[in-house]
Amino acid sequence: MDELIDSIIEFRDERNWKPFHDPKDLALSITLEASELLELFQWKSGQEAIDQHYADMQDEIADILIYTLTLAHDLDIDVKAAILEKMRKNAIKYPADRTRDHSNQYTSVDE
Repeated sequence: MDELIDSIIEFRDERNWKPFHDPKDLALSITLEASELLELFQWKSGQEAIDQHYADMQDEIADILIYTLTLAHDLDIDVKAAILEKMRKNAIKYPADRTRDHSNQYTSVDE
């Protein structure tokens, strides 16, 4: 993961884009790229969208991850540690024995 982040930051820095990559603009860019990914699914079933736009989906997901990893780097967030911690919290919030096979929001799961 560190090698990938280093490559992204090197690419950015070679172009002197850091002045344009403040945290607000990176967060905005993540949302915009996610919207572009979502647009690929508009008016289609999930499988139709994948069949028609798979390569575009790869590009949009890459853009989302590039901006996200750049933001994490700039905020000094350890991505691996953050993901593992969030998964730990989710395991408590969504216990497997109570949420398995449920698509309901966790607050709707029977006590």
